[in-house]
Amino acid sequence: MTTRLEHNADATRYEIYIDGTLAGYADYNERTVGDTPARDLQHTLTFPEFRGRGVAAQVVEFALRDSRDNGFAIIPTCWYVEKFIAEHREYADLVA
Repeated sequence: MTTRLEHNADATRYEIYIDGTLAGYADYNERTVGDTPARDLQHTLTFPEFRGRGVAAQVVEFALRDSRDNGFAIIPTCWYVEKFIAEHREYADLVA
């Protein structure tokens, strides 16, 4: 099984592919909080046939790392993103 993570900037989402098939994504909007650019992670989706494999966690962690690497803060509108950050405190500093 091969996993590929991508930032699809045109669709404003992060995607995860398993064996070449889109398995899920996390979408966002960009805005500014004060003077800080931020990505509002609004929705995370895992397609039913891929649930139970940690797909959402992988795509959210990828989105958080990529956002950090590119100077973005995070607005965790999506409940799953909020829960993930609460459980992985190393990303707490990203929250706008």
